[in-house]
Amino acid sequence: AVASSEPVLLANVGRPDSHTRAAYEAAGGYRTWRGVLARQSPAEVQELVRASGLRGRGGAGFPTGQKWSFLAQDRPGPIYFCLNADESEPGTFCNRVLMELDPHQVLEGLLLSCYATQAATAYFYLRYEYPLAYRRVEAAIAECYAAGYLGRNILGSSYSLDVFLHRGAGAYICGEETGLIESLEGKRAWPRVKPPFPAVEGLFRQPTVVNNVETVACVKHICERGSAWFRSLGVPPDPANPRDSGSFGPKLYCLSGHVARPGCYEAPLGIPLDELIERWGGGVWQGRRAKAAIPGGISTGLLRHDEFHCRLDFADPLKFGCLGLGTAGVVVLDEHVSMVDFLHNSCRFFAHESCGQCTPCREGTAWALRILDRIRAGRGRWQDLELLLEIGDTLGIIPGTTICGLADGAAWPIKNAIRKFRDEFEAYIRASNPDGYLETHPVRALDDRHLQVRS
Repeated sequence: AVASSEPVLLANVGRPDSHTRAAYEAAGGYRTWRGVLARQSPAEVQELVRASGLRGRGGAGFPTGQKWSFLAQDRPGPIYFCLNADESEPGTFCNRVLMELDPHQVLEGLLLSCYATQAATAYFYLRYEYPLAYRRVEAAIAECYAAGYLGRNILGSSYSLDVFLHRGAGAYICGEETGLIESLEGKRAWPRVKPPFPAVEGLFRQPTVVNNVETVACVKHICERGSAWFRSLGVPPDPANPRDSGSFGPKLYCLSGHVARPGCYEAPLGIPLDELIERWGGGVWQGRRAKAAIPGGISTGLLRHDEFHCRLDFADPLKFGCLGLGTAGVVVLDEHVSMVDFLHNSCRFFAHESCGQCTPCREGTAWALRILDRIRAGRGRWQDLELLLEIGDTLGIIPGTTICGLADGAAWPIKNAIRKFRDEFEAYIRASNPDGYLETHPVRALDDRHLQVRS
């Protein structure tokens, strides 16, 4: 069962000047950093995080302590830490809330994570479209240097750490950890073939950890409150599923779309989607009914309204045919939304953001968009739905056709939308193309003159 809890990650949000060091320290900030630096070894912090069951909050949900344990300690040269703040998943804005309103919490978590992994240099990779977050984080880093929390021999210890703030250039692909590393090195952000994984050979070909903003914020609270506290929140592993390692701790849920109160809300992992919508979001707006919802960013797919009892943890969305929890960026779609328009918008996004390195992704996302363009222009066929499903089922790192998971993110909305709302797609195609919807022969592609949507 999901336990109720008071806000932890958002505890400082709403307080006056919450983005400043003075306000953060007045609430007990950096006390944990001082205590850990004085009394605990890096190995002890790493073990604490491993025992907590913390899983990455950036989308994949990989166990953080396990990721840290992969670091190649015997290699000569430095260990790097990359903080992934390239929050580009549509429907997701929880990292922005933390960076704008409580950047010192993020930095304290980063300091603790770097200490645990013995990284002497950290790169704070920030999404370009977050100008306020950039200014707030930049000022917070300067305040940390002024207070002696960063730099050489921090607080009189033998540990030294430098943090460099780096702005991305507006590319979704930089949220993939090796794409981020390539971008940091000044190259085109093409994800790398793995192995070697970043923990073995990452930034500048040295051992590297890449963690998400919310993940390191959780590290701060694990070090402060202990692993048992963290495991008291959320959902334990399913004994019938050996691959489920549990979904522990607090989570920031982004709620947007057709709800009365959109926003960023904190709750333990595992709350049901309908509870999030009703209790925090105030229900579907304007007295309407929900048709569907994106459970964790557009790349995770769709849940129908009769699937809203799905728990928002790392395991349950998989049972409903979704890619996973993702970033827990929930977008609610009411009964007036056209699923054809939704899928077209999704395909347009992924076709634009594909880096083009892998042929299946480059061609598959582009052709999916062209098929949707033709359907919306009144020249669709029922057979097009099978073509789209073929693209969706053969695209991505999970079937083994691409280097990174962007293609999977493009495929899941296609598969979910068509399989869960097939009647609506067939009705749209039949109504907009009554003379040709049963055509099976190849049809001519659209040119610019035909790109007019039939209402």
